[in-house]
Amino acid sequence: MAMAAACFRSIHDCASAGRENDAVAADMDGTLLRGRSSFPYFALVAFEAGGALRLLFLLLLSPLAGFLYYFISESAGIRVLIFAAFAGVRVSDIESVARAVLPKFYSGDLHPESWRVFSACGKRCVLTANPRIMVEAFLKDFLGADLVMGTEVSTFKGRATGFVKPPGVLVGKNKAAALRAAFGDTPPEIGLGDRRTDFPFMSLCKESYIVPEKPEVKAVSVDKLPKAVIFHDGRLVQKPTPFLALLIILWIPVGFLLACLRIAAGALLPMPLVYYAFWALGVRVTVKGTPPPPVTKSSGNSGVLFICSHRTLLDPIFLSTALGRPIPAVTYSVSRLSEMISPIKTVRLSRDRATDAAMIRKLLQEGDLAICPEGTTCREPFLLRFSSLFAELTDELVPVAMVNRMSMFHGTTARGWKGMDPFYFFMNPSPAYEVTFLSKVPSQLTRGAGKSSHDVANYIQRVIAATLSYECTAFTRKDKYTALAGNDGTVPEKPQLKPKQVMGC
Repeated sequence: MAMAAACFRSIHDCASAGRENDAVAADMDGTLLRGRSSFPYFALVAFEAGGALRLLFLLLLSPLAGFLYYFISESAGIRVLIFAAFAGVRVSDIESVARAVLPKFYSGDLHPESWRVFSACGKRCVLTANPRIMVEAFLKDFLGADLVMGTEVSTFKGRATGFVKPPGVLVGKNKAAALRAAFGDTPPEIGLGDRRTDFPFMSLCKESYIVPEKPEVKAVSVDKLPKAVIFHDGRLVQKPTPFLALLIILWIPVGFLLACLRIAAGALLPMPLVYYAFWALGVRVTVKGTPPPPVTKSSGNSGVLFICSHRTLLDPIFLSTALGRPIPAVTYSVSRLSEMISPIKTVRLSRDRATDAAMIRKLLQEGDLAICPEGTTCREPFLLRFSSLFAELTDELVPVAMVNRMSMFHGTTARGWKGMDPFYFFMNPSPAYEVTFLSKVPSQLTRGAGKSSHDVANYIQRVIAATLSYECTAFTRKDKYTALAGNDGTVPEKPQLKPKQVMGC
């Protein structure tokens, strides 16, 4: 870095005002991102596309990759990581992880000074040693990059071979050659890099700035990004460093046995005892508010419809745990395995409004019922649009705000097998749920008082959002799966997030 200081000025000396007509060429790891190591992102690809054994394979080869990287050549070390993470993996799976999983972790590691300069320029180019297939979705969809040049990975019959295409890993002179080929005789105005192997391409730019290594620098806050990630997938909660990756691998067999024990306790014990069994097994359940008393068939009254925010498919089970009695739930989709191990009755909705309405009315005549009107889960602090169907069926409505905490694994998936969702949730060392019972919807705000079903649904959405300090959106289940299947999975521009503008069912 002493040589770098003599050749290039610090990124702090780069003015960002008036750069709308300028082009910038930037490295990724250690430059646009604070972290200099790409291991966590290769580990994410390995686990999410190949499973625990693939992650173990990557972890076993990582010492060799590190030795080659630091003592032989940067290119050789990266080749080992690419082979360990990619060899034999379907290209479509890598693309899916790059689109649905990695942006969440990349966006939380953006370097503030690099982003200040990069975002100010009218044309944005990124040159990175990472495989282009792994980073392009994030860089283009979330950072507005116009051109992404990275290492190209060879494929065979739809699967990655683990080897790289000529001219090899994009480092050193290869980066300079790629930049020269893209810009010709008109080099970018600004070049940003952080290490010696970036010097060749930086020297081609009119101005070049080095990004000093400062791991303690605070990442760009999510509200400063052009787009916020609402929909994302993947099982891992935290970015897997080598130590955390080892911990995950060692924990999985223990965690799976613990999950089986926790699920068995919930399914086999009487519901009044489940709350205490969960606490004894490390599952924390916090109950807030005052729930309504149970409605019996003999009373002749319609049951209470609990309107829950949707965090995992376990929401109705933890609602029942908090109440100490089983509450049946209606759901749009649930796997056969989840139905088999569920301690409560689950009823599938047909998505035909008339059929579903008749079924829910019948269930309410038998007692209390739970529904999650978002229709799908959301991991971020947002509420998706509520279906208005429930508001047409009863005025006995009790909103319930659900919050959960997972430290290792997400208990939801859009790409994987949903039957494993309960197991992944209970595989966390100490998962937690907070169930907050809100006041029953006032009679003057129900359909019986002349309010439309949309007004009732929007009111409940606002009440739950205010309790959780979440934002309301107009996104639906269809938007989520469309985003994770091929779009960028982002929110619209900020003005559209205001509840009065976007809420409505």
